[in-house]
Order: sequence, then C-alpha cells, then structure tokens
Amino acid sequence: MNSAYPVLILPAYLSILPLNITIMNVVIPKETLDNETRVAATPGSIKELTKAGLSVIIESQAGIKSHISDKNYEEAGASVIESKEELFSKADILLKVLPPTLDQIVLLQPKSIVISLCQTTRDIDTVKALKEQSVTGFSMHLIPRTTLAQKMDALSSQANIAGYKAVLLAASKLGVYMPLLMTAAGTIRPAKVLILGAGVAGLQAIATAKRLGAQVEAFDVRPIVKEQVESLGAKFIEVESNDDEGVGDGGYAKETSEDYKNRQQKLIHDHISKSDIVITTALIPGRAAPILIPESMVNAMKPGSIIMDLASENGGNCELTRKDEITVHNGVTIDGGSNIPGSMPVHASELYAKNITAFLTYMIEDGDLKLNLDDEIISGSMYTHQGEITHEPTLEAIKI
Repeated sequence: MNSAYPVLILPAYLSILPLNITIMNVVIPKETLDNETRVAATPGSIKELTKAGLSVIIESQAGIKSHISDKNYEEAGASVIESKEELFSKADILLKVLPPTLDQIVLLQPKSIVISLCQTTRDIDTVKALKEQSVTGFSMHLIPRTTLAQKMDALSSQANIAGYKAVLLAASKLGVYMPLLMTAAGTIRPAKVLILGAGVAGLQAIATAKRLGAQVEAFDVRPIVKEQVESLGAKFIEVESNDDEGVGDGGYAKETSEDYKNRQQKLIHDHISKSDIVITTALIPGRAAPILIPESMVNAMKPGSIIMDLASENGGNCELTRKDEITVHNGVTIDGGSNIPGSMPVHASELYAKNITAFLTYMIEDGDLKLNLDDEIISGSMYTHQGEITHEPTLEAIKI
C-alpha cells in the first residue's frame, strides 16, 4: 500500500479476507441544510446502481432543488417514499452529499453504510455517532488521488465548479470590465485577477478569468504547478525555495517554513495591491486553511476590489473572511460563501452522483458489497467500521 495512506486501524486478521455483505437497499435522502441544493443521485446514476443489482429508494422531493422530480427518479427505476423513519430503517447503504445529522444517524441500522462528503477531522460528533451506532462510514473527502480512483474524485469535480463560478460571481460584483476594450472614448484596461492556490479550483478559475479577457496571475507553494498555470495563459508568481518546499502527500500543499511564509507574504502583498479580483483556494488536508491575506493586505487593496475566499469552510485564507457572509472592509468586498458548487446544482449533482456511484459500484460484485480492506481506495476512505474509528488522523483529532 502507498505509504501516503496508512490510515486503517483494524486487527490484522480482518485484512486477510474480504468482508462480504449482502446488500439490498441504497437510500438517498433529501439534504436538510437550507443552502444545500445538491443531491447524491440522478436518474443516470440510479440506472447504474440498479444495473449493479441494487435496489434504490429515494426520499420524496430529494432532487427538487436540482430540478429532478420524483417521477424522473421512478422512471429511472427507483422507489420513492415520504416517511423519513421508513426511509432510514430500510437503508443498507446511505448516499448523501453532506454527512447525516445526529437525528438521522440514530435511525440507521447497525452494520449499515454511509457514504458522504464528511470532513472527518472536523465533523467529530458525526464520527462518534456513527461509531456508537456501529455504522461503517466512508468519506468522499478521503478518496486517494490515484489513477484508479479518478472517477471517484468528488473533491475535484466540485472544485472545478467552485473555481469556474467564483470568477463569474466576482465579475458580477466588480465595477469594471474584465477584458481589454477599445472604444471611441478610449481604451479600457483589462481587470487584474490574482489566484492564490493552483489546484483544481485555482486552475479552473485561471481558465475562466482568461476566457473573460482578464489579466491573470497565480501563486502556489508548489513549483510543480508552474507549467500548468502558464499553459493556461497566466503568469506564475513564485517564492524562490527548494523544489519540494510546499509539496505534501498526494500532491497536496503542506505547511511551509517561517522564512518561506515571510517571503510569501511580501510577494503576495506586492501583487494583491494591484489586483481587482483575488480568488483564494489554498487548503491543507486535515488542517485549518492557511491565512494568506491578513487584514494589513486587505487595507492595501483598491476600493471596489473583490476577494472570493473558496477556503471559507475551513476557516478561510483571508483573516477577515466570515463563513457564508459577505464582508466589506475599506471598500473591499470579501465573499465567504462556502457552497459555491451548490449554486450550480444541476451539474454539481450530476458530477457528484457519478463520483459516488463509481465508488460504490467499485465495491459491488454480483449485487454484493465486498469490503476488501487491502484495497487502498476502500481502506483509505473508510473512517468508522464495526464500532471502531479506523482513520488515524480522525482518531488523533478526537483525542486533542
């Protein structure tokens, strides 16, 4: 197994043989948070699940915010029921976007399975409740970044949407044009866009801003992404350092040295003061988002400029970011919206449903679920099983 995923903590005898569980019902409930518009299944994914020998049950109105009717689901082969208690009691496998609530978890049968976008080192109460209920939990956040798991990579599919939509939202708030314009009254300069973090969301933001005609710069602690940034037509700004200074496991960013951080702050300050739009996407797995924009930098920005903080759910890359709030400081607008993919529910649901279905059917053979604990995709994404917490970073977070 790749040393980047040493996450399963189970007795040795359990990893020798696959665990075979006969599966009957896959249940998809309606998401309960007001701002969550996505759903974990579409008619297309229902067909894939039934083809795999599974029975699919949908809560009535589960897809309404993604413009999917109960009739659409029924025509694809699913059953639709209204009673939440009946729905959860029938669940052998529960598919969700966000983790189930504590009230939902107590309705689940022991030995059932939950698959969702659970941030296990933060959603501690959820993890504990699933453990106590002897429910096996899988997180789409923990899917390893391997070639075999690409079709299951929900983080990338949702980040793509976030990067794209963040640029459009920022442009709609901006008081200037995005592209260079030649008019009878004179030349209008293009907007300057700075992207902090060149992962999936950042690269999509670069591509979208360039399509709108903006002048784009990007920063990332990983020098390896320079070629990707420049291939999209943006300028890569970098801090001179060792090649692996900011590169962590799986290609993610990691914590950098204090000296690097000081030089990084000066570099960003020099560029941010000239920018019209700043989009931040920097995340470190299992930790709070790094602060890249302190209040002093915001004070140096031009009035009317925009910060779109895509890391707001993990604390934000800007010191002044408030999750799910729009803040104005010295004329600078800071948007802390945490569910930008949810603003495009049709494609966000379609992509997420494909990801979660690919993950589930990967474990299905002849209608049975086979939990092969020697498989790094299965073991790496599992965080509770048989009344135990099996993901080491989650266990450490609970002990703190």
